[in-house]
Amino acid sequence: MDWSSLFSMQKKLDSYIEANHGLKEKNVFDDKYLALLVELGELANETRCFKFWSLKPSSSHDTILEEYVDGIHFILSLGIEKELQFDTTIDEAPSISLTQQFNKVFQLCVLFKTTPSKESYEQLFKSYLELGQLLGFSEKDIQNAYFRKNEINYERQNQGY
Repeated sequence: MDWSSLFSMQKKLDSYIEANHGLKEKNVFDDKYLALLVELGELANETRCFKFWSLKPSSSHDTILEEYVDGIHFILSLGIEKELQFDTTIDEAPSISLTQQFNKVFQLCVLFKTTPSKESYEQLFKSYLELGQLLGFSEKDIQNAYFRKNEINYERQNQGY
C-alpha cells in the first residue's frame, strides 16, 4: 500500500490541530506517544484477547477496526514528528497469538520512544500492521477506515472536541 497519502493527510490534520490549539511551538511527541499507548490498550480491550477469565466475546469487527485506525493516526503522527515515513508492505500475518503481538507492539513503542530511529519506527509500524492482519484487516480496510476517521477527526475539531 502507498502510505504516503496517509502521511500527507495526517500531516495536514496535525497542522490543523496544532493551529487550532496554539501548539505550533510546543513539542507534543510525549503526548502523542502516550496517546498511542492508550489507543493500543483500548484496542486490546475491545478484542478481549487477553481476558482469559471472561466468556464475553470481543467487540464487533467495525468497532475493533475503528480502534485500530486510531493507532494508525498516532503512529503516522509520531513518524511525522521525527521526519520518518514507512513504505513497506506486509506479506503475511505472524504465527503468534494476538496477546503476543500486542506485547510486541507495546515493546516496540517503548523502543521507538527511547530510540526514535528509522529502524525502530519501521519495526513499530510493521508490527502494528501485522497486528492488523491478525485482526483480519486488509490494507484496503485500514485505508478506508483511516479516511473515514480522518473526516471525523476534522469534524470533532470544528465542533470543539
